[in-house]
This record gives sequence, C-alpha cells and structure tokens, in this order.
Amino acid sequence: MQELTHKLAKMSGIAYTEPNIAKHEFNQLGYPHCQFVNNTGAQCYIVWNSKELVIVFRGTEANKWNDIKADINAWFTPQKIGKCHKGFDKELQKLWYQIEFAVEAQAPNKKIYLTGHSLGGAMATLCASKIEYYEVDFLCTFGSPRVGNRAFIKNIPTVHHRYVNNNDIVTSVPPALMTYKHHGKMKYINHYGKIRYMTVWQRLKDQLRGRWAAFKKKVPFDGAYDHSIKYYIRYTGEKND
Repeated sequence: MQELTHKLAKMSGIAYTEPNIAKHEFNQLGYPHCQFVNNTGAQCYIVWNSKELVIVFRGTEANKWNDIKADINAWFTPQKIGKCHKGFDKELQKLWYQIEFAVEAQAPNKKIYLTGHSLGGAMATLCASKIEYYEVDFLCTFGSPRVGNRAFIKNIPTVHHRYVNNNDIVTSVPPALMTYKHHGKMKYINHYGKIRYMTVWQRLKDQLRGRWAAFKKKVPFDGAYDHSIKYYIRYTGEKND
C-alpha cells in the first residue's frame, strides 16, 4: 500500500505541471494514456493503462482567482444525501462530463483510483461520492480540506486514506464549527516526517513541537510550509519504522 500511496502523491504533484510535461511524467510511472481536462480553471488529468484508471485533480494555485473563489465559497449545497461544500462541488461539475465519459469508456476491468492535493483532494473526495455503477478501489488525498456535513460524509463508501502533514493549515478548513467533517481514515505525518497513529492529545503536542521546530528554522508560516505537496511526496516514500 505504501508504494501505491507514494505513487499517487507523486501523481498529485505532477498534476501541477503543464500538460506536455505531465504526460511524459505519467508515462514514466506506467500510464501511457493521458487526457488533460480543463474547464475555466478546474483541471484534472485522467490517465490509464491496461489495469488501472487514475483521476488526478489539480489543487489550489495561489495565483489563480478561480481556485481562490472555489476555496472561499464555503456555503453548503444539497446533495442526494447530506450537503457538501458549494465551491468544491462547482469546480467538480465543470469537469464531470469528461470524467463520466472516461469512466464509462475505461473503467471496465480496471481498478479506479482517485487522488489530489489541497483543492484537488477535496474534488477527488466529491468525485468518489458521484461515480455510479463502478466501485472506486482507492481514494488517497493529501492536505485536503473538509468537504461536507456528517450525513454526506457517511454516504461515501470508498476506502480513503487522508494524509495530514503536521500543521498543514488547509486540513483545518472549513471550520468544524460550520458542521463540516472530514471523510476517510487520517494518516498523520508527525513533525519528524513519520506516519503515525496518534490520539488528539498526542497530535496537539506534536503540532506544538512542529511549530517550535519551524520557529527555530525561521519558517514564517508553518501551516503553509507543511501544506506543500513536496513534503507529502517525500514522507510517503520514506520508511516508517
């Protein structure tokens, strides 16, 4: 599972690159077929080989107004069961026709994986809630925000590993006070870069250690520093003994 997780982390990083570069990188990972979907700023890569179909959602780019609008549009929008984040849902809807067509064409006899970092992780989670007739084999997200209320989250049956790197600020929004919940099993990366199960109290202590370590390194904003996809790629590839 670690090998698959690390590969999906690398693919989430590749999603930030331009299509000509990304297609080469995905091919190097064993996916010779690549489709780039871009609709008014919402973007994903749909890649596949003879055994797997992977949908990789591009995350928030701080200089893109479309991404910023999606992040701050935190009102709920109703779904079949429960409610989800309106801004994230709107971004997914821009891509849904191409995604649905690709799943229908490529999913038979293939495993389906969904992944993404930041906003991309939120869109991957929402995508898992919408795919019908085919089972999503694995959902893996990195630094993802909360996406919906309790009823919505409970209605997503997909196996989901949700990676959180120490003080990653994005994983704490939208606030729980708005009744937003996370989906999936949290895989917490401590301030040493090791993936560990920790109680709430243990995580709080570890986060304080992480902030202190960042302060000594003169890191200006630890929450943004920990959000970088490069650390998720690095830590998912290391041994966790």
